Amino acid sequence: MITIIGATGMIGNALLRRLLERGIPVRAVSRKPDKLRQQMADLALSGIETCAADANDSESMRRALAGTSQLFLALSNDPKQVELETSIIQMAVQEGVEHVVKISSPAYDERSPVAVAGWHEQIEQALVKSGMTYTMLRPYAFMQNLLRLAPTITTQDVFFGCIGDSPCNFIDCRDIADIATEVLTRAKPANRIYTLTGSEAFTYAQIADKMSTLFNRPIGFLNLKPEELRTDLIEHGQMPPWLADHVVEIQTMSTVVPEKPTDTVQRLLGRVPRSLDAFLREHQDTFKPRL
Repeated sequence: MITIIGATGMIGNALLRRLLERGIPVRAVSRKPDKLRQQMADLALSGIETCAADANDSESMRRALAGTSQLFLALSNDPKQVELETSIIQMAVQEGVEHVVKISSPAYDERSPVAVAGWHEQIEQALVKSGMTYTMLRPYAFMQNLLRLAPTITTQDVFFGCIGDSPCNFIDCRDIADIATEVLTRAKPANRIYTLTGSEAFTYAQIADKMSTLFNRPIGFLNLKPEELRTDLIEHGQMPPWLADHVVEIQTMSTVVPEKPTDTVQRLLGRVPRSLDAFLREHQDTFKPRL
């Protein structure tokens, strides 16, 4: 049995569909069972075992892990992430899980420390020491997070950042799900670490140019000082301070640690990653001006 923790997330939900298409038994776990059932109904998914469980509730999590041979682990970033994921890893060992596929983050770099990357580094170390077979998936920025730029693009034709003219890696979450499917369906999983990106890295100015062409109106990018962006995310984006810090940190990291695309998706899937152009075309209605 393959168990998916984080089944209502962007990656977990896409992974559910891939496994169902292959007729593979899967258990979908979420702390939001109503949302999970609605998503499955919306996508016409059936034949999947569902389980309501919360990482903060060890008993519910043990029920979710019972009978699991392979585990997909993707919790949302949270200040308690190290505590919660290491607890799940310990329970997985006790329940006899053989292989864990963990959604992590790009490698922690002391030149530009990102707190969330540090959390994932600690969890990866716990997983390596657990004795279970592991696959670490280390994706860069999700293309789907570009949809968070819509509020100011639809009202002011501009979006903000503090990344300057540094290129940034992006990857479509569906490509991450495809990689997870590939490693979960291997005959003999082995310990592996994969860094995942799209086929190109883009500056925010280049993304603004792409949007301008595609949306047929000028879209601008305004570079702010890190402290200005943090304040904007908290006051206007309604982000908790730790999440605003994370956004600023990962953009700052891009200015310190040069980002280049990897060939991992092409190498593992035998096809090129989904492109940013295709993603923006698919979601262009999201960026239409508000009347």
